[in-house]
Amino acid sequence: MQRLFSTFAGGWPGVGLLLQRCLTALLLFRLAIIHIAGRGYSSAFLPEAFAACAGILLLVGLWTPVVGTLIAIFELWVALAHVGDPWIALVLATFGCTAAMIGPGEWSVDARLFGRRHLLT
Repeated sequence: MQRLFSTFAGGWPGVGLLLQRCLTALLLFRLAIIHIAGRGYSSAFLPEAFAACAGILLLVGLWTPVVGTLIAIFELWVALAHVGDPWIALVLATFGCTAAMIGPGEWSVDARLFGRRHLLT
């Protein structure tokens, strides 16, 4: 699993990645709630529901490269299905891609599970 991550950025870059993950997850939740409130449950809700569930994993930073890729796929599905504003879906797809490429950062479950270990001899 270590090979999936380029680095676990700490310091200010790690804070930036944490903020990006939080913003992306909050937007995914918000869009799913708006869809339920406005249109109820429909087949068009399916990709937004999947993206919101993936947002939970992204929020805590678990399996970030896989989850970021899934968010990008689901949001492209939303943009192509013309469910709401396609520009918001494209921005969220971009956030998912960047999270998948950069990695989770120091403050994530991935860093705790798969981060570098110091061996004391």
